[in-house]
Amino acid sequence: MEAAMPGKTLMWIMISSLLITVHVHGVTSQMGHFSRSDYRDQMRRLQEFKAGRDSGSFVAPSSVSPAPSPNYSPPTPGSSPRVYHVTTYGADPTGNRDSTEAVAQAFADAFRGPSEGFLMEGISNLGGAQINLEGGQYLISKPLRFPAAGVGNIMIHGGTLRASDDFPTDGYLIDLSASSSSPNQNEKTKESSSSMSAQLSSSSYNYEYITLKDLMLDANYRGGGISVINSLRTSIDNCYITHFNTDGILVQSGHETYIRNSFLGQHITAGGDHNERNFSGTAINLKGNDNAVTDVVIFSAAVGIMISGPANILSGVHCYNKATGFGGVGIYLRLPGLTQTRIVNSYMDYTGIVAEDPVQLDISNSFFLGDAYIVLKSIKGVANGVNIVNNMFSGYNKGIAIVQLDQSNGGFKEIEQVVVDRNIVRGMNIKGTIGRRTVLGNGSSWNIDFNPVLLFPNLIRHVQYSLSTGASNVFPNHALRNVSDNRVVIESDVAVPASVFVTVDQGVSS
Repeated sequence: MEAAMPGKTLMWIMISSLLITVHVHGVTSQMGHFSRSDYRDQMRRLQEFKAGRDSGSFVAPSSVSPAPSPNYSPPTPGSSPRVYHVTTYGADPTGNRDSTEAVAQAFADAFRGPSEGFLMEGISNLGGAQINLEGGQYLISKPLRFPAAGVGNIMIHGGTLRASDDFPTDGYLIDLSASSSSPNQNEKTKESSSSMSAQLSSSSYNYEYITLKDLMLDANYRGGGISVINSLRTSIDNCYITHFNTDGILVQSGHETYIRNSFLGQHITAGGDHNERNFSGTAINLKGNDNAVTDVVIFSAAVGIMISGPANILSGVHCYNKATGFGGVGIYLRLPGLTQTRIVNSYMDYTGIVAEDPVQLDISNSFFLGDAYIVLKSIKGVANGVNIVNNMFSGYNKGIAIVQLDQSNGGFKEIEQVVVDRNIVRGMNIKGTIGRRTVLGNGSSWNIDFNPVLLFPNLIRHVQYSLSTGASNVFPNHALRNVSDNRVVIESDVAVPASVFVTVDQGVSS
């Protein structure tokens, strides 16, 4: 007995030390619940610790948590990461079952998420919350909306939404429009959103800084893809929108919606589609101002981009939707009297541009292929501040002019600061507001006809000419005698062999 006591005492000391070590390193075993298997496991851990300590190579086991820093505070309710995974709400990523209610609930929860101050007055900052579609394909039977207006700084991304066969034909898969009573809301959501909507109603915009990214939207020929109504600083990035029956993207009111790096087409094709004559719908419909469309491909639709708001910019756009020969339009500018739009560095592929009463319109550094051309259409007869320069046109020698006039409603009567010049043309007829011709002859009258090259009929506002008699020693008196019907007549007082160089301008006011 006497000899056994030191061993027992030593064993008790080891166990006590072990329990202290277990407590310090956060292991969950506690005194009073220490089984034989716990003892063996902790003894093994103690031996590993001692061996590692002695060798200088000890690494704490992965199950052991480091001690908290002095500034550490435990998480509070609502402080978890703001990523809403739609499958956790029951959405079916295979697309076999309807996922409308599940995805709508993710929208609703994100809407009610914690906010950090405000963006514009009345817009709650959700801090970069994300609705993650997790790479799935989801069948949707109703438009997906936030419960009400008044939130911003949120992203929806990473998957496919496909309209069901009973999706509303006038609906959009993602609908950023104010809706205080969405059909997708349950009663609890309606109650909460109604209260929040009342608090946030002071904003003149529905939403701000909404990002839609890395999405494929299949409207199933039932409606449209995305609707952005009266929102501010919305970003649509890397989206593929197809099978729309109305608009692929509709932007109405608000401003600063940026559409970039995206692909839109009613039918999935890569050109030469035998059904091209039947293409319908509009890929992008901009009914607002200060928007941008950059690096976007529109591969099928009756109208590629419809613009009825000012101060928009299109850059790097490739339209090969319904060809002009089949009645299609690549870009249609429908805002008589205040266009203020720039179309630059774009590619019009067998489909052209139509502009109604253009005012401050710039089309430059773009490529027109396959007899594609530009039409200036008279509504009230105004063309003011138009710049069509430095473009390339390529056609099939069918006599088609690069820029044409639609003289509806009496034609253009107010023409100011219109410049159509310096365009490179192959296989089409060049047209412009500046004409340059050289005439050689031996006589006292030189008649130069600019109708083949001038855009507007019977309009020459400015003429410059020079008369050179070459090696002749005769220096006649000469003068500009007539400018009418786009013809210039220059006469001298005596007959001489001479070269006459003439430049005329239609766009400069007299």
